[in-house]
Amino acid sequence: MGDPWNFAGESVPLGQEAGIVTLVQGSAFCISARSGDISPDAPHGLFFRDNRFLSRLELRVNGQPLDTLAATPLDPFSAAFVGRTRDKAGRPESRLLVFRHRYIGRGMREDLIVRNVGDETTYCSIDLALGSDFAHLFDVKEGRRPSDRDWEETIEGEALVFTVRRGASRRAARLTFSTQPTLISGHAGFELVLASRAEWTMCLQLTPVIDREEIRPRYLCGQPVGRATPVERMAKWRRQVPLVDTDNEALRIAVARSAEDLGALRIFDPDYPERTVVAAGAPWFMTLFGRDSLLTSWMALLVDPDLALGVLQTLARFQGAQVDPRNDEEPGRILHEMRFGEAASLSLGGGRVYYGSADSSPLFVMLLGELRRWGLAREVVDQLLPHADRALEWVERFGDRDGDGYVEYQRSSDQGLYNQGWKDSWDGVRYADGGVAKPPVALAEVQGYVYAAYLARAHFAAEVGDTATVRRFRTKAAHLKAAFNRDFWLEDRGWFAMALDARKRPVDALASNMGHCLWAGIVDEDKAARLAEHLLSPPMFSGWGVRTLASTMGGYNPISYHCGSVWPHDNAIVAAGLMRYGFVEQAQRVVMGMIDAAQTQEGRLPELFTGLDRADFPTVVTYPTSCSPQAWAAASPLLFLRTLLRFDPWVPHGKVWLAPALPPEIGRLRVERVPLAGRRVSIEATDGNVKIEGLPPDLELITTPRDPLTAS
Repeated sequence: MGDPWNFAGESVPLGQEAGIVTLVQGSAFCISARSGDISPDAPHGLFFRDNRFLSRLELRVNGQPLDTLAATPLDPFSAAFVGRTRDKAGRPESRLLVFRHRYIGRGMREDLIVRNVGDETTYCSIDLALGSDFAHLFDVKEGRRPSDRDWEETIEGEALVFTVRRGASRRAARLTFSTQPTLISGHAGFELVLASRAEWTMCLQLTPVIDREEIRPRYLCGQPVGRATPVERMAKWRRQVPLVDTDNEALRIAVARSAEDLGALRIFDPDYPERTVVAAGAPWFMTLFGRDSLLTSWMALLVDPDLALGVLQTLARFQGAQVDPRNDEEPGRILHEMRFGEAASLSLGGGRVYYGSADSSPLFVMLLGELRRWGLAREVVDQLLPHADRALEWVERFGDRDGDGYVEYQRSSDQGLYNQGWKDSWDGVRYADGGVAKPPVALAEVQGYVYAAYLARAHFAAEVGDTATVRRFRTKAAHLKAAFNRDFWLEDRGWFAMALDARKRPVDALASNMGHCLWAGIVDEDKAARLAEHLLSPPMFSGWGVRTLASTMGGYNPISYHCGSVWPHDNAIVAAGLMRYGFVEQAQRVVMGMIDAAQTQEGRLPELFTGLDRADFPTVVTYPTSCSPQAWAAASPLLFLRTLLRFDPWVPHGKVWLAPALPPEIGRLRVERVPLAGRRVSIEATDGNVKIEGLPPDLELITTPRDPLTAS
């Protein structure tokens, strides 16, 4: 298998979302059909540490598959499946009901219950077809079958064991049963005679083995499910997340679903169990990503600032230390992606790290500055400041490849990512005529992030009276802003180029990147109105959200990944940028369009959806390989909420701005248990009135919006 991060194709479709069930817990996840079956001919399976430990689990009763009656996720990591047998005599009612209760966590447990609902004793045979191919996650994702593996199946006592060896690495899946089956070549068989109204139960447990070390599953046969760590962690998360009360039911559901999905996507590092990070998305990206985790935890500050702290601490732990062209590592650089590969360690550091990201390093500094504004863990934030300085050193020494003041990217070898911004598909950076820009490329939004990072570092220096450092970074920010507004601005078009190419020519397509520039504050005020007009124009705004690329541009494709699709996190940032510059109505249109989109998806925003116009089709058309749940999509409603509240704390300066700008669709909004400066506050906005409860006495409430252009 090649390196996963340089794959520029499309994932294998899972089928319609309603036809699959995805369960997630930490670095384990399971994809199955609604029947509960895991088919070897589909991208199904139980995955752990980036390998598929179970590729087949097909249940047959009396030689037949079941009729599926229900498939219900109970938690992000557990589900119940209900089926019935097919009556051989052709009678309409079935005599046997079958229940499957599945639990995921460092392995898998499945409780199988067969109940005779008929009036007479019934015989039945049960067959479980089982298999493990140990395919790497990206082999499955990209539709490839594993080849170079020494694979075997053995029966060890009462257990069925699948084993694979690859070089020095060894993986095994150990399957045990609470009732001893007949084990024959990948099949576990049972014969039952059930009296009327009687039931039979059996528990199947899969234990992963990595290099001869058995990994203890979270859920063990014979033990109460309620005591398992994921249940306790999820219950604690639900007790602390903010509560939203509003007359707009779609908003309430979207925010509640957002908090639930974020709780499911958290990863806990065994080496540092107090640190929580967030995985990028299920099913294919249950691992740490720099950019995704930084932006997600920024959006989730309304729920849990500790999540941002854990992300920063973990990314600092793996900050680049040397120049290594094999994985684009450079001193001070913040990673792009971490993959577990063949490493045996269960810690987050047990896998391979790839560093090819142009924006993770400035975003790291931005988020650290934002944590300071929220008044969280001052001493811990201070401990991370040297890492922020190293990230800024990377910006100046390695990020700015040619000394022109802009951060550019170009991969060190063909094993790296061709494009290293958030639009990282091979064709994600285009000219207006459809041509694809060649690196080194300086993205517009990356310059905005660098600008905001410079200001954040200046604020840290101001707190300790370091006037020289304040002056240095404010000067750098001012010079970058002036140059950006000169070199990226296309006066005849009225928008910013999405990038500068290798020859410093503008990549002139009309795209959503400039909305990120509004969010970062790098845009001159006299240009902002034209940006707002373009972002909400018919070529850009689909009615559901802002497209990644305008429909009038060459290369536009509404069902592409980055060239005309709609991404919720992109829209959350665009809306925040519009609100920052005072374009309230435009920001509200973006927010409410996305809330409407969530309503068509049962409250959950997917990673992305197609850019088809709302006037052409009455519901959101999902992208076939979109992750769901996906971290920054899940966090987007939380940033929408903050944007509408215009909630902007600056605890070190003793101020909190709160000036709600609710659209007509929302008449009342109350948010309880918002974390701020070590406390929980409640915010209420009704009929133009606003109040906040529980505010620390040393913080001044300001009910007018903060001027975004005078952050000093």
